[in-house]
Amino acid sequence: MTILTKAEAEPAREVPPPFLSVRDLYVQFATEDGVVKAVDGLSFDLERGKTLGIVGESGSGKSVTNMAVLGLHNPRNTTVRGSITLDGQELTGASEHTLEKLRGKKMAMIFQDSLTALSPYYTIGRQIAEPYMKHMGASRKAARARAVEMLDKVGIPQARTRVDDYPHQFSGGMRQRAMIAMSLVCDPALIIADEPTTALDVTVQAQILDLLKELQRETGTAIILITHDLGVIASTADDVVVMYAGRAVERGTVREILKEPQHPYAWGLLGSIPRLSASVDVPLSPIPGSPPSLLDPPSGCPFHPRCAFTEQVGGDRCSQERPEIPEGERRGAACHLPADQKQSIFIEQIQPRLR
Repeated sequence: MTILTKAEAEPAREVPPPFLSVRDLYVQFATEDGVVKAVDGLSFDLERGKTLGIVGESGSGKSVTNMAVLGLHNPRNTTVRGSITLDGQELTGASEHTLEKLRGKKMAMIFQDSLTALSPYYTIGRQIAEPYMKHMGASRKAARARAVEMLDKVGIPQARTRVDDYPHQFSGGMRQRAMIAMSLVCDPALIIADEPTTALDVTVQAQILDLLKELQRETGTAIILITHDLGVIASTADDVVVMYAGRAVERGTVREILKEPQHPYAWGLLGSIPRLSASVDVPLSPIPGSPPSLLDPPSGCPFHPRCAFTEQVGGDRCSQERPEIPEGERRGAACHLPADQKQSIFIEQIQPRLR
């Protein structure tokens, strides 16, 4: 008689698909100078109740990626290829009518500049109430009450009277809170926060980030946090994707990326951060060179013209062969350096500079 173990006797449980899945995403813009390859084969996943941080220099494709998730690119001059699924629903190629029903209700965005994102012609309350009336079918009176409730929830004092103020009557931090209230008014399952703390002072930054984390705990919302500030990532994100020239060059948990980075670009980002413990006589270590033109990106590894370790790989491999993060790997870096060599370089050369 064959005796089965418990694991063998029980049927295998299917792993549910991620809430948001992006696979082989390409976004290209047609311009007079040529085709801009803004996003070049990007893949990542996000679970409910988790925060994914996307970091990289300006022009690396962070915001373009998330505009594609929301379907906000102009189809007349933009080509979007690949798969974007939200809770099992394919968004790439979806009709504008379908996307309009999802935007605001199931997915929403907190834009970088609240002063330009908010209309100066309408009151804060009206701008918060409008998506609630559209998606939830609420009356004007119920929508106004909901706007007051949301302003109070995000910490706007005297919300019942401030609901009738215009954006210019709010401070920068209050406008950002109003933007969060607008994005959360219909309880969306996905929030995309595009540099939500840019140009805010440090104390207001901390308040905004704490607010997002508190709301996430209450509602289980999935959050994509776009930023170039690794300090924000350290205090907020669960997982991180490091982008360069429209590609993911490294991904992993926030601890893995900040404590044991594997890609030379991530080493450069961490090395360029000023530290309170460092001597004032020690200069910062900026990444040499400039980001590549996305009209004509370099062949092979896009970072190789700025990388200090191409000679250790040997030959023309870095300039000719494009490295990839293995498909299905939760943790990985798109770099030709062998794993043991990367670890040795990090411990001997990079880590001492990060202390």
